[in-house]
Amino acid sequence: MQHTDALRETPFVLAADERRLHTGLYGRAARGELFRVRHGVYAGAEWWTGLKPHERYHQRVAAAGLVFTDAIFMRESAAVLHELPIFGEPRDIHIFDPDRRSTKRYGDVVVHAAQGARNVAAIGSVFVTDLLATVVDTARHLPPAYALAVADAALRRGMPREQLRAWSSDDANRRNERLLRWVWDFADARAESAGESVSRAVISWLGFAVPVLQQVFTYEGITDRSDFWWPKVRAIGESDGYGKYVALTAQAAVEGVVKEKVREDRLRRYSDGFARWDWSDAHRVAPIERKLLRAGVPLVAARDNAMLATLRR
Repeated sequence: MQHTDALRETPFVLAADERRLHTGLYGRAARGELFRVRHGVYAGAEWWTGLKPHERYHQRVAAAGLVFTDAIFMRESAAVLHELPIFGEPRDIHIFDPDRRSTKRYGDVVVHAAQGARNVAAIGSVFVTDLLATVVDTARHLPPAYALAVADAALRRGMPREQLRAWSSDDANRRNERLLRWVWDFADARAESAGESVSRAVISWLGFAVPVLQQVFTYEGITDRSDFWWPKVRAIGESDGYGKYVALTAQAAVEGVVKEKVREDRLRRYSDGFARWDWSDAHRVAPIERKLLRAGVPLVAARDNAMLATLRR
């Protein structure tokens, strides 16, 4: 879930500026030309409706930064600015107030009381909790498969596992600490996408053998990597991400599909079983289980129904 350069822009129309320019902002909003992002901040309606859910959340946080200029964003609101994985469009904007004694909600903005010290960083002109605090705070309030995706992303950036573990255990907030211990233990920097992270959790909870991640194969001078590899049974698993086949033109889309098919054919030379699944398959559980069994991946542990049930959240 990468954020493009366009998402770093803030193409907003501010009511304060429009009142000075007399360009009929409220009339444009009434005609559906503008969408009210929050009080005093508008965006082009066509542009806004074209955003994906996680992109829309990114822009809601950016709009909040224009209104609450001294705010310190935390949890998912800081995570999206740190370019950590975001799942769908979170309901709330989260702000950290180290001087507040109790948490207070104002519409979609939740101002959190201090539960312990948080270091603050600046991303552009916006203040956020630093990466370490953001990873722990966000993971603490997510379902464990999603928390794992956030932890995997942190490890990919070089954050030490023990630093996450130590900060979490010392934090005054003890919510979901037992589940977080599993997240820190299971996190792996080799997982390259949120889809791979969630799939890896599901594979483990179903009781399948632990796969090798990002196994390298070379054929006729071309190097490919598989998402998942079970060497004992020569099985390969591939998790399709959100945008694997997204393209600007129909021709580019076709070329992308053909390129992926050729890559899959090369990988199949090394395998006796091959499984491909997508985001929906992983969340519905049964499809990924069926595909892995068909590919010959062995079950080596008991099914963890309690953890699989967390996907329904």
